Amino acid sequence: MPVLAPDAESETGIPKSPSEARRSEAMEELEHTCPQPRLTLTAPAPFADETSCQCQAPHEKLTIAQARLGTPADRPVRVYADGIFDLFHSGHARALMQAKTLFPNSYLLVGVCSDDLTHKFKGFTVMNETERYEALRHCRYVDEVIRDAPWTLTPEFLEKHKIDFVAHDDIPYSSAGSDDVYKHIKEAGMFVPTQRTEGISTSDIITRIVRDYDVYARRNLQRGYTAKQLNVSFINEKKYRFQNQVDKMKEKVKNVEEKSKEFVYKVEEKSHDLIQKWEEKSREFIGNFLELFGPDGAWKQMFQERSGRMLQAFSPRQSPSSSPTRGRSPSRSPSPPWVFTKASPPSSPKAASASLSSMSEGDEDEK
Repeated sequence: MPVLAPDAESETGIPKSPSEARRSEAMEELEHTCPQPRLTLTAPAPFADETSCQCQAPHEKLTIAQARLGTPADRPVRVYADGIFDLFHSGHARALMQAKTLFPNSYLLVGVCSDDLTHKFKGFTVMNETERYEALRHCRYVDEVIRDAPWTLTPEFLEKHKIDFVAHDDIPYSSAGSDDVYKHIKEAGMFVPTQRTEGISTSDIITRIVRDYDVYARRNLQRGYTAKQLNVSFINEKKYRFQNQVDKMKEKVKNVEEKSKEFVYKVEEKSHDLIQKWEEKSREFIGNFLELFGPDGAWKQMFQERSGRMLQAFSPRQSPSSSPTRGRSPSRSPSPPWVFTKASPPSSPKAASASLSSMSEGDEDEK
């Protein structure tokens, strides 16, 4: 039965053993001083040699399940992701985003290999190491950048940077004489896979540039780069410059065609408006003309009124039989039948024939 310290008790009230008591006292003395994840994005991520983890508290080995539950609570989970990151693109950023969000509280360290190491094991890069370092520092998901990262991770490197897990896509990465450089990391239970972004990679971008080399060479010659800077021969330089002149002429012709089409369109639009206005005016003129000179127009009514007045002036109505003038001249003999009185002209041929027949009947009666 071991001797217990008199005041050493566990959280559950059960007395601790001397070794547990000493360990808890050491843990209380050594608090975690690990760098915390960046909360604001007003500055680029620091380099590891500028702000390395100087925490003296022991880093217990964690399982993935424990880290996903948010433990330990007193420090972030330190996740490491490495690569070349040449021509930094959205595929790189997406992989780092996945590594950053693997656990509730994670601190993402990104290792970038140097030019010498990359050229030795992979090949020539477009961007140099300084440019690649700076590209990673300005990614929002990165908390710390490790320059001149090793090609194969060693236990000493993992211990130095207090790395809990390594994040990378799960495809076996054969390099440096190994079928998979992350094999020992996977066996140690420290590997966390991420998903690759299909359709985008550094090799795809370089392939596009090589495929459209003539286009980019012509564009840069036009922007002021020399043939020597572009590694273009004398003949190709003249060919590219001639093609640029041809393209300029084509662009001018295209602009003239577009302007002429725009002018024709404006003329058509104006002519359409003029024709529409002319049609409206012509309809208005015809309507006014018909109102004046049509079958039921104002001119006909005015003419009928004037003709009626003229007929009344030429043939006034007879005085009635009871008028005083008739009473004062009773001795006046009636007019002979052959004397015709002035009457208004018949309004129609039927009326004229009726009047003639009445006159003939009157003659017969007189006989």
